[in-house]
Amino acid sequence: MDDTQVDYSKEDRIILKVTSWLAGIVFIILLVAGIISLINYFKYEETNDAQIQAYINPIVSRVNGYVISIRYEENQQVKKGDTLVIIEQSQYTLKKQESEADVINVNAQIRALESSIKTTSQVALVSKEQIAAAKARLIREQQDYERYEKLFNEESATRQQLENVKAALDIALSGYQSATADYKAALSKVDDIKAQRDVLLAEIRRRKAQEGNARLDLSYTVITAPYNGKMGRKTIQDGQFIQINQTLAFIVNEDAGKWVIANFKETQIRHMHIGEQAEIEADAFPGEVYHGKILSISPATGSSFSVLPPDNSTGNFVKIVQRIPVKILLSHPGASIKHLASGMNAFVRIKK
Repeated sequence: MDDTQVDYSKEDRIILKVTSWLAGIVFIILLVAGIISLINYFKYEETNDAQIQAYINPIVSRVNGYVISIRYEENQQVKKGDTLVIIEQSQYTLKKQESEADVINVNAQIRALESSIKTTSQVALVSKEQIAAAKARLIREQQDYERYEKLFNEESATRQQLENVKAALDIALSGYQSATADYKAALSKVDDIKAQRDVLLAEIRRRKAQEGNARLDLSYTVITAPYNGKMGRKTIQDGQFIQINQTLAFIVNEDAGKWVIANFKETQIRHMHIGEQAEIEADAFPGEVYHGKILSISPATGSSFSVLPPDNSTGNFVKIVQRIPVKILLSHPGASIKHLASGMNAFVRIKK
């Protein structure tokens, strides 16, 4: 029995020694961690309320129609100009042909009017020449009448001769007036035709605008990638009828780079400034440090941009430390940040 008590005492001493060593190791670890945390506290401003961001834009349809071909897969890498979706083109091809025919028709009408203007202008010139001839006849008959009137007064001519000359003078005057009226009518007709031509010129501009719109609609049936990027979720199928402005897919713009939105406490941004360097660690890739610089600091807290911003004047006031969004542009080469996806959580550290 004494031997058993001695054995238990040895075990207790071993356990005590192991526990002491473990406690010492834990104490050292905690001490080192505390010192590191204290150094970081005085040296850096840190936050884990940060996310990786990139431009994610929807691909939308600008025309109605049935989808006849989808040329991409989800998560596929695409280049600017690559065809993504083709919409049925028949109705838009017909509209384009119809608008082209309308333009040709109006052009033909304009050419006909221009020809009519030339013809009417020639008629006006002939009328003008007839005025000159009629005026010459009128002057001659006027002179004859004045001569016979003198002869009649001197009783050297009969009344019948004077009346015949007077009739000829009236006929010449009527011919002159008629030629003048014909000339004015021809000029007026030319002006009318020119006015009609101006109307058709305005009409052809409208028709050409319709033709251009028809060409645009036809081009919109082939939807292409707006820039180099990576496709996201696909929301359509072959044969599906799509509406104008319907979202067909999402694309991540890889040419625009990536950045981090870090939400620092309002008490942390006192000494931050644009251009300051930052260190970023993504939760998905622990231990890998990325570098960036502050691109901008939000002019208001995140809650101020919410749909229902807080109103402390309502009486339900509880003081909460607010967050200020800070935009940090990742300055790494594109290849090293390519595997970072938008929406990933990150840890951000900025020197004080």
